[in-house]
Amino acid sequence: MKRIVEGKAFVFGSNIDTDQIYPGRYLDLTDPESVARHAMEGADPDFVKKVQPGDIIVAEKNFGCGSSREHAAITLKSAGVGAILAESFARIFYRNAINLGLPLLVIPQIGGKVKSGDRISVDIQTGLVQNETSNTEIRGEQISEYMFHILKNDGIKNLIKNQCGK
Repeated sequence: MKRIVEGKAFVFGSNIDTDQIYPGRYLDLTDPESVARHAMEGADPDFVKKVQPGDIIVAEKNFGCGSSREHAAITLKSAGVGAILAESFARIFYRNAINLGLPLLVIPQIGGKVKSGDRISVDIQTGLVQNETSNTEIRGEQISEYMFHILKNDGIKNLIKNQCGK
């Protein structure tokens, strides 16, 4: 994982639930490439046609609310999303994403400070966001060293494997 993530912003509002991120009717799919084809389908049916590896989702409050299934985080990572920035996250989605190696940052009042299509860069470790389009800086909450360590290892499973020497 790169400490600095750069990409185009895709902005969503509040209460984007797991069924909007990955509709439940696709739960029988297991191949990451197949799963990725349905990322954000419930919120923006054309998202997968527009997103490029490293692009960044920006949302308001309660991103990832709904079910506790990991599919929502898996589909965003499989689609190449580089990071998700939001004012707040559903707790289980937050842990699922971190455990899968998908960077998330809490950025108070980011809604309105970034527009869809803005070019932004994010320092995952410090929480500093640079909006290159508007030439502004936004300070988010810094993640813990342990969570950053999980992200650096591309998820909790890889961290444990690396610690065990496997």
